[in-house]
Amino acid sequence: MSKHILVVANQTIGGATLLDLVRERANEPDASFTLVVPMTRPRSGYVIYDDAVRESAQVRLDLTLSYLRGEDVVASGELGDEDPYTATLDAIDEYKPDEVIISTLPSSSSGWLRRDLIERIQDATGVPVTHVISDMNSEGLPFKVTLVVANVTAGRGDLRARMKEIAAEADDMLFIVVVPLQAHGDGRAAAVARARLGNTLDKMRREGLLVAGMVGDPDPYTATMNALQFYKVSRIIVSTLPVTRSGWLRADLITRVRKASNIDVEHIVAEQSGEQPGEKPAKVPSP
Repeated sequence: MSKHILVVANQTIGGATLLDLVRERANEPDASFTLVVPMTRPRSGYVIYDDAVRESAQVRLDLTLSYLRGEDVVASGELGDEDPYTATLDAIDEYKPDEVIISTLPSSSSGWLRRDLIERIQDATGVPVTHVISDMNSEGLPFKVTLVVANVTAGRGDLRARMKEIAAEADDMLFIVVVPLQAHGDGRAAAVARARLGNTLDKMRREGLLVAGMVGDPDPYTATMNALQFYKVSRIIVSTLPVTRSGWLRADLITRVRKASNIDVEHIVAEQSGEQPGEKPAKVPSP
C-alpha cells in the first residue's frame, strides 16, 4: 500500500534530523513525499523584494530535492504561502497525505512553535503530524554549501575555475550564487540581474557544478546577510572588479562580511576581459 507524506519546513529544510527521518520513511513500500517551503521574508534590508523572497525559498527547496533524489527518495516540492499554517492546509487539501512532517527550529528560536503550529494543524485536519526539531547550528547539513556573491563578474572564467577546484576537493559541495540587483536608472535592474544569473548558472552547470541561484538585495552586504539567514554555509566567495573599479571594495564589503559572518571569505578579483574566449555575453531582455 502506497504512503504519501507531506513535509513542511523552511530554514530547516536541509537539516540532518529531518532528512534522516525522510530517509527512514522512504524505506517503507511505495513511500513518496511532497516538500512544501513557506516563503519567509528576510530580516535585513529596508525594502523586501518579493522575487528575492521567492527565489531564496526555491533555492532551499531545489537543493534539498537534489539531495533526496540522489538518495533514491521519490520526492517533489513546491513553495507555499508565507503563513506556514495556510501553506500546510493548502497542501493537505491538495495532496491528501497520510502523514505530515513539520520541521522547526528549537522552541527558543521558532516562530512556528510560538504560534502553536503543530497543535493547530492537528486540530484542523486530523492527519497524523510528526514534529521534528532541527538545530541547524549544531547538526548542519548533509552536504556542504559555498555561497558565491557576484554581479558583473558572475560569469567570469576565473570564478568558475575556482569553483571547480573547490568542487573537486569535496564531492558533496553545492553552490548558491547570489546576484545583487544593480541600479540602471531605466527600470531594467531586475531584468539585467535575472539575465546575468541565468547566463551564469548555465555556464556553471555545463562545467558540471551543482549550483542554484537567486537575485538579491541591491546592497551586496544585505544580500549576503539574507543568504546566510536562509542557508547553512561553509564558505563564502565574493567576486569583484579590481579595486580601482569596484564600489563593493570601496564600501569594505569583504571585511564587513568576514566580521558579521565569522565564516571564511575568499575574495576573487575578476580578470580584465569581460568574457573568456568563445563565450558570448548575456542577452538582456528589453523592459
